Amino acid sequence: MSGHSTSTPNGKAAGEASLDRLAATLAFDEPVSRVRLVSPMRAGALDKLGVRTIRDLLTHFPRRYIDMSRIADVARAPIGEMVTIAGTVHEIKLKKPKPKFSLVEIALTDQSGVLMITCFRQPWLMDQIEKGDRLAVSGKLEFNYGFKRMTNPFIEEVGDSFDEKTGRIIAVHPATEKITTAWMRRLVGNALDSCAGALDPLPIELRTKYRLPSRMSALSAIHFPTTMAEVGMARRRLVYEEVLMLELHLMMDEMQRSEGKPTTAHVTDGAHRRALEENLPFTLTDEQVSARDDILRVMESKQAANHMLLGDVGTGKTIVASFALAAVADTGTQAAMMAPTEVLARQYAEKLGPLLDAAGITWEVLTGSTGATEREAIIGRVAQGTVDVLFGTHALLEDDVRFADLTLAVIDEQQRFGVDQRASLLAKGQAPDALYMTATPIPRTLALALYGSLTLSYIKNRPLNAAGNETKVYSRTERGRAYDAALAALAEGHQVYVVCPLVGKPHPGSENERKAKRENDLEADDEYEYAVISIEDEADIEDDAKAAVREARFLQEKTFVDYKVDLLHGKMSGAEKQEAMERFRSGESQVLVATTVIEVGVDVPNATVMIIEDAERFGLSQLHQLRGRVGRGTEPGEVYLISGSKAPCALERLAAMEKTEDGFELASYDLSLRREGDILGNRQHGASVLKLVNVVRDGKIIEAAHADARAMLAEDAGLRSDRYRALGREVRLAFRGANEVKGG
Repeated sequence: MSGHSTSTPNGKAAGEASLDRLAATLAFDEPVSRVRLVSPMRAGALDKLGVRTIRDLLTHFPRRYIDMSRIADVARAPIGEMVTIAGTVHEIKLKKPKPKFSLVEIALTDQSGVLMITCFRQPWLMDQIEKGDRLAVSGKLEFNYGFKRMTNPFIEEVGDSFDEKTGRIIAVHPATEKITTAWMRRLVGNALDSCAGALDPLPIELRTKYRLPSRMSALSAIHFPTTMAEVGMARRRLVYEEVLMLELHLMMDEMQRSEGKPTTAHVTDGAHRRALEENLPFTLTDEQVSARDDILRVMESKQAANHMLLGDVGTGKTIVASFALAAVADTGTQAAMMAPTEVLARQYAEKLGPLLDAAGITWEVLTGSTGATEREAIIGRVAQGTVDVLFGTHALLEDDVRFADLTLAVIDEQQRFGVDQRASLLAKGQAPDALYMTATPIPRTLALALYGSLTLSYIKNRPLNAAGNETKVYSRTERGRAYDAALAALAEGHQVYVVCPLVGKPHPGSENERKAKRENDLEADDEYEYAVISIEDEADIEDDAKAAVREARFLQEKTFVDYKVDLLHGKMSGAEKQEAMERFRSGESQVLVATTVIEVGVDVPNATVMIIEDAERFGLSQLHQLRGRVGRGTEPGEVYLISGSKAPCALERLAAMEKTEDGFELASYDLSLRREGDILGNRQHGASVLKLVNVVRDGKIIEAAHADARAMLAEDAGLRSDRYRALGREVRLAFRGANEVKGG
C-alpha cells in the first residue's frame, strides 16, 4: 500500500475509507452472532428461522407494517375494519374459563373511550404489560357486550415519547417465542449499523436508469420506514436486485454446461424435416409454426440450446417437437425424448412413430417394462448409432444406456423430473441442445423468474378442430347431475373419466393428514387458503390406491352397471397401467376411474365427460390439465367439478374454471390468490433467494432484470471486469457459498 493518501471531505483518508467500506461489505457474510446483542440463545432462535449470517438477518424482511401515522381514536374508529388505536393500559387481567384455556383481557383507554382487547393463549403478556403502559394496537374492530373490542391484535409498546399526531411506521418481522418482533427490529437495526457504508453491487448506471436507491438505503427503509412510500421505493430496488442476481446465476450456470465442450449446429432444413412436413395429416397453426421456428433457430446456432416450449393442454407440443427430432436426423446425430410415465412414452410411439417412419427417421421405445432381451438389443443399436430417436422414461437414465452421438435431449413435463435427473440425461452427450416441454400453464413472468436461462416459446390455443369443453361446479349434494350427464354420454357411445383423489382417509400422521387437517381448519377462517393434497407419501399412495379400488367397485355395482368400469392408479405397475389404458383407448372399457395419473399423456378422443371429486383439493392449473383430457376430438367435452368444501373462497376459485379455458389466465388468477411467500411454490435451483418477488405484481421488474442480465453477460460472461466485479462476487456468493468466492 502506498505511504500517502488523499483526504476525504470528512477528514478520513481515502485509503482508510475504502478499507472501511470493504470491511462493511465483508460483514454481510459474517455469522449473525457478530451482531450486537445476539447472544448464543438468540443465535439459536434465529437459526431456526434460517437466519445464520448478517445477510440473512438483513433480508429477514417484514411481513407487514403497522401505520401508526394513521391512528384512530376509540370513539370514531369504524367497526368491522382494520384500525390502529393508541392508548394507556387501564387494567390487565388473566382469566381461565377452562382448566387448559387461558386468556388475557386488557382495557385500553384514550381520551374518547375504552377498547377491550382479548388475547387467547398468551399468558406471558401478564409479565410484559403493566397498568399505565402506553400501547398501540392494530386489528379488526368489533362491537359486543357494550364495548368496542379487538381479538389477538398486533400490540406494540410505544412508551411516553410516542407522538400520536406524527406517529410512525412499525415493521412487523417474522419472530419466534424467544425473540419478539420488538427484539427482532432491534437486532436488525444493529445489523444495519455493522454494515453501514457497504459497497453497492449494482453498477451506478443501472441505479440511475431505474432511479433506484442504494442497497443500504433500501435495506434501512424497508426495515425502518418513515412513510409507506419509502417502503415501496425500497422494495422496488431490492426486488430488482433479487431477480437480477437469480437471472445472472441461472444464465452463468447454463453457460458452464457447454463451456469447453464441442456443440452442434443442427441442420434445420434437410430432407428428413421436409419429408416430415409433407406427411403431416394437417396444417400447423400459426402458433405452432412460430414455436417450431423458435426451436429450429436455437438449434442451428453454434451455442448449446436451452429452450422451453410451454403449451396449454391439447395444443400440439409433441408435433412441434417432432421437427426438432427431424433436425437431429438430418444432422446425422441422435435425440432422446424422455417422459415421466410409460403411458406417455408409448403414446409418443403411437403418435409420432408413423410420421417418423414416413420421414425415414429410425426410432425405438425404452421403458422400465421393456423385456431384458429386447432392451439389450435396443441399447445396442442406440450405442452403434443406428437409432435416430430414443423415446423412453427414467429408463433412459440407466448407466448402460449410451448414445453414439446425443445432440438433443427433449424432456416432457420437465417439472416432474429433478434437477439431477435432467442433468443426467444431458450428460449422455457432450453438450446437447435441451428442449423442455410442459403443459403446466406458467405465465411468462413466472417462467422468467424460475427458468431465466431458457429461451421460451408459447402455444396457447388449441387447433381449430379441437372441440373444447364446458366446465360446471357442483356441490356434493348436486353430484347426481354430473353422473346423469355421464350416463347420457355413455348411452351415446362416448366414454367417461372419474377422478377420485384421496377418496380414503390420509394415512395417520402423514404429511397429507396434516395438510388435510390444515385445510379443514382454514375452511372456518375468513382467509381461506386452499391446500393442495399430494400423494407423495408412500403410505398415502397405498391408501389412495385402495380408495380408488373401492370407488371403482362402487361405481360398477351401483352407477354404471351396464358398462365396463376400469381402474388406473399410482400403485399399479407400468404394464398394468398400459393394459388399463389400452382397454379404455380401444373402447373395451367405457369408464376409467383414476387418480391423477391421467393428468399427463392420456389421449382418448372418444372420452367426452370428466367428473373430478374433491376438486377443491387441486390448484387451478392442475384442474385445467386434467380437464384437457376431454374435448380432444370432434365432440365437445363436459367437465364436472365436485366440491366437498362450502368455503366461499374455495367455491370462488373453482368458479374461475367455468369462466375460461385459457390455462395461462387461470394460472395468473391462481397466483394472485396466494400469499406473497407462496408465489413460487416449491422453489428450486436457487429461486429461494426471491424473498420479496411477487410474479403477478412485479412482472415489469422481472422482464427488465432478465434483459439486463443477458446484456451484461453478452458484454462480460464471467462478470470479472471492474464494472461488474462486485456484482459477480455477490452472485457467486449468494448461490455457491463463501468458500468459492474468496478473492473474487
